[in-house]
Amino acid sequence: MRVDVEDLVLRYGTVTALDRMSFGLEGGKIYGLLGRNGSGKTSLLSLLGAFRKQTSGQVRVGGSPVFENPAVTPEICLVRESGECTDLGSAEDAFYFAEWLRPNWDGDYARSLLDLFGIDPKTNVKSMSKGQRSAMGVVVGLASRAPLTMFDESYLGMDAPARQAFYDAVLADYMAHPRTIILSTHLIEEVSGLFEEVLIIDGGKLLLHEESTTLLSRGHAVTGPVGRVEAFTSGLTVLGEKTLGPTRSAMVYGELDDERRRAAAATGLDLGPIAMQELFIHLTGGPR
Repeated sequence: MRVDVEDLVLRYGTVTALDRMSFGLEGGKIYGLLGRNGSGKTSLLSLLGAFRKQTSGQVRVGGSPVFENPAVTPEICLVRESGECTDLGSAEDAFYFAEWLRPNWDGDYARSLLDLFGIDPKTNVKSMSKGQRSAMGVVVGLASRAPLTMFDESYLGMDAPARQAFYDAVLADYMAHPRTIILSTHLIEEVSGLFEEVLIIDGGKLLLHEESTTLLSRGHAVTGPVGRVEAFTSGLTVLGEKTLGPTRSAMVYGELDDERRRAAAATGLDLGPIAMQELFIHLTGGPR
């Protein structure tokens, strides 16, 4: 399901959470939504999920406005960090409401996911551990099979093996039932392999929207003697650098053509990739 955002503004009193944001997402892809705390990720997803109304601008899903639109909202599922079934009794009760709300609900798949995460369907959601509640949220999100499915840090309460099981389930179910999936996360290193495209927002503005492979192709680690690294990186965008004795490693952002690559090899410099998490850290300004 396609998503279109145009000149989107969201204000909380005097605070501008989203500032004239515009982008378009094709249907049938997995997107990564990255941003620092307070960047506007949750605010953006709440608008896409019709949880609130924008101050100005347009939000369209499948070509239609989303807020208070009963023809569109059943096709959207947003699972937030706290999950969306905390006060709905047992896991079975949560599934009852999910089936009522989601026209594409797959109950058999939902029960198989409960088995995967070791959750008894008779257990009251309020008595579950934080990890189990997080698992319940992702079960509801995946089994909804909503054409637009969004996870807003909803798996942070899960331990590492459970998160990996979630990532595997996302990919497997997406391959079997293609749809638009948006994953908002701080665990970039863990989940970046799932992203087909990445959006980075900072300070309520869209900083970057590109294919993952394109973003990664623009980051390079240049390592070698200090003087040679300085000469090679002159005129390039240097995101950061570390020096240990006579050796320097610089992280640069930008395309390197064949001539520059040959020049690096000729001067004994090593060129290596930069992980998406490292690129994100430096593109959003490093520590604050």
